[in-house]
Amino acid sequence: MGKRIISQRRGRGSPAFKAPSHRYKVKLSYRTYDDIERSNILKGEVMGFVDDPGHDALLMKILFENNEEGVFLAPEGIKLGDNIYTGANSPVGLGNILPLKNVPEGYYIYNLEIKPGQNGKFVRSPGSYATVVSKEGGKVVVRMPSNKKLPFDENCRVSIGVVSGGGRLEKPLFKAGNSFHKKRATNRRWPIVKGVSMNSVSHPFGGKSHTPKRSTISRNAPPGKKVGHIAARRTGRKKR
Repeated sequence: MGKRIISQRRGRGSPAFKAPSHRYKVKLSYRTYDDIERSNILKGEVMGFVDDPGHDALLMKILFENNEEGVFLAPEGIKLGDNIYTGANSPVGLGNILPLKNVPEGYYIYNLEIKPGQNGKFVRSPGSYATVVSKEGGKVVVRMPSNKKLPFDENCRVSIGVVSGGGRLEKPLFKAGNSFHKKRATNRRWPIVKGVSMNSVSHPFGGKSHTPKRSTISRNAPPGKKVGHIAARRTGRKKR
């Protein structure tokens, strides 16, 4: 009998392929979309910073006036003891949380909501930021980090500034051991070997012939063949 290929072993869910949740020690906080967020203001203070292995960006601990505590994404330039404001009437300042309709055009923003009260979903990676472009008819056009312009509801909440931790990929790793510990801290399996570099018994793309391999596969294929693009609508470069 042969052994199962990696894609089969991963689907089984053995301990080697599981991502233990205890490595993610800190969970980001989000204020509920209450009356304060709709029509008022709440002041908070930066009490400390958290370097969590489960997040690439630096996190900040905030204590609000109503004794609420939370952990939020820290912007570049924030420091201990700074004041953070949240709510519809918040001033436009570094790290403040306010609706898009109150952000002037040209400002850098991050942690953008898709719908009001749904919590931040976009622009959360280190060093990233979006830009407010224009406002019209209850919609705010935002230029995303990909340079794509998207319309959002004017009541969607955002944070002001640039996500901290930019440039983290500029430092070379130098050796494989550093890469191993980097991946291990975020529960990622490493190293990953290309299928075309394996033997034919270890992967459907394997073998020394190195002929072009079919990358799309049916969704109903058996587990030993289900590799590559699963039921892809299209492959290759997208024409502009």
